[in-house]
Parts: sequence; structure tokens; C-alpha cells
Amino acid sequence: MEGDAVRDSGCQKTLDGKVNEDSCQADIPACCLKARAFAPDPELEANCHATVVSGWFSEHRSSSDDVAKGMYFNNPMWPGEAHSLAVEKILFKEKSEYQEVLVFESAAYGKVLVLDGILQLSEKDECAYQEMIAHLPLCSIKSPKNASIFVLVVGGGDGGVLREISRHSSVELIDICEIDKMVIDVSRKFFPELAVGFDDPRVHLHVGDAVEFIRNIPEGKYDAIIVDSSDPVGPAQELVERPFFEMLARALRPGGVLCNMAESMWLHTHLIQDMISVCQNIFKGSVHYAWTNVPTYPSGVIGFILCSTEGPPVDFRNPVNPIEKVEGALDHQRELKFYNSEMHKAAFALPAFVRKEVKCL
Repeated sequence: MEGDAVRDSGCQKTLDGKVNEDSCQADIPACCLKARAFAPDPELEANCHATVVSGWFSEHRSSSDDVAKGMYFNNPMWPGEAHSLAVEKILFKEKSEYQEVLVFESAAYGKVLVLDGILQLSEKDECAYQEMIAHLPLCSIKSPKNASIFVLVVGGGDGGVLREISRHSSVELIDICEIDKMVIDVSRKFFPELAVGFDDPRVHLHVGDAVEFIRNIPEGKYDAIIVDSSDPVGPAQELVERPFFEMLARALRPGGVLCNMAESMWLHTHLIQDMISVCQNIFKGSVHYAWTNVPTYPSGVIGFILCSTEGPPVDFRNPVNPIEKVEGALDHQRELKFYNSEMHKAAFALPAFVRKEVKCL
């Protein structure tokens, strides 16, 4: 998860509860201002955050104060809508070198991690994302008899992808490159069930810029690369452009696989079209799009692009290394909650409108 620091655009409150009324009036819709008058929890209000209004967190993002006004519910990535969660307690709020990190206890989804006002995960539904992004690629490649699998994770500082990769005993090396150490530290403290992935002795952590890290990787080092990045805005924009995918392809062995977060088919078919077109020009094996349900993500859906390099053919649609046959995998660290071989196959079934709008599929 990589992001950039973004200026707050909502109600600015200090820890002693004082309000800058002028900025509040300018940035928050009248309906929200009215709701603030009936604050249910004075302690929560005293520790207000820019995205928390009257005890409710709402995802938002703006690139500057100039465009923030009147855009509290107008994220450029999903304009015209907002998903809100009831907040019981704000547990952590601090700005790292790269982004603002927020953790709060929600009423319905457990603890929630937010980076720069954008929800990254919740305890209740993180399984749908972490399990799918890890097992879709790793269950699509055969476990070698006389060799071991090397895996690279880009982003993923919460540790959840590492937790899932560690279910595969055939994996010998897991490199992870995460730019923001604060995300790792916060996850260890507040999300131990995810951060347990860092405790696997096969994991080698590299804190730094992923593009620079991959640029220096020996050609053909990895069998699988999993890119768990943030939305393609700000610094993360570089992670969905052609040069980055070319570096990823170079770092994979023949028949190696990539799984890259690829937005929502309900909101971003134009981005999906662009990403798939680029990948089809670079990866000479196969390129597919899969998806899963994550209720706390915008539209409740997130997708993945899966690619393979030229070499031994990879059939992403049918797991050749089914998780049910990997010894100990179903309950390693914790029981699988979402992924199974049936969900793997179903993830590649696409609605008619997606096939029409993403013409390269």
C-alpha cells in the first residue's frame, strides 16, 4: 500500500475539541453540519478526524484545498458516491513521511485501516482481498518437484498477503518491498492477525521505493509477483504504467506470474482497459481479469489482472495447484475464510457489460 500525503478537506478539529468553524462551513455539506449538532459521543468528537463527521467515517480524497471545497463526497476515483462506517473509537492518527495513517474501531467491521482518507482494509472483510490476491496466482502454477518458488510482494505493508503466501510450503523466499514503515508498525500493533505474515522466516523485508527495488532485481528471479498497491493516483500512478510492468516482466522467470490489483469493474473499466492493453503487449503468456467482493471497498468489488510470461503455459482459470491439496494450507495461521477452488474459477466469470466495455478481454 503506497500513497501520498493529502491535505485534509473536511472538518478540522484539534485534540482539545476546538473547531475551526470557517473551514468546516466551507467544506462539509449542510446535511453533515446538521448531523454534527447531534454528536453521540463527546470523546469521539474531541478526537475528530477530517473524514469523521458526527461519528461516521466517509472515504474521500482531494488533491488540493482548491478542489476540496464542495467535494467532501466527490472522490476523483469514485465521483458522486461515498461509503460510510460508524466509528466507535479512533485508535491511531499520525502522518508518516508519505501519507496519513488512521486506524479506528468501527461498529460493524472491526478495526479499520485508512491511508490518506482511503479505506485499505477492515478486520471483517480483509479475507476476501488478501486470500484472493495471493492464491489466484500461486494456485495457478505447479509446485516444482526439485526446486522452490520465489515470490515478491510490492506494497502489502499490513502483512495480510504474506500471511496467505506462507500457506504454500513450496515457497522458499518471500521478498516484500513496502515504502512506508509506519504502515508496518501500525499493522503489527493493531492488526496482529494480518501482520503475523511478517513473522515467517522466509520473509525478507525491504523498506523503500518499489520501482527502484525492482529496477535492481536480477532478471528472471521470481516465480510470482503480487502487487498490492493503492489506487493509481499520486506516486502510485507509476505502478500502473508501462515501464513498471516491463520491469515486472523482466523480473519473472519463463512462465512466471503476476497478480496486480486492478480496481473495480463497476467504476473503472477505462483503467482496466488501459492496464490490460499494456499487459497484453508485455506479457506473452496469458492475461486475464478476475474479481472479488469486498464490502468496504467502493462499489463492493475489486479486481485483479493476472499475467504470465512466455514459457510453460499458465491456465489461471483452473487451479493446477489447488489449495485443498496443499498440506496444512487450509488452517495455517488461521482458517481460510473466503478462498477455495470454486471461488477461484468463479472469479474469472465476467458480466456482459465488462466484456463489452473492456474490449481487449
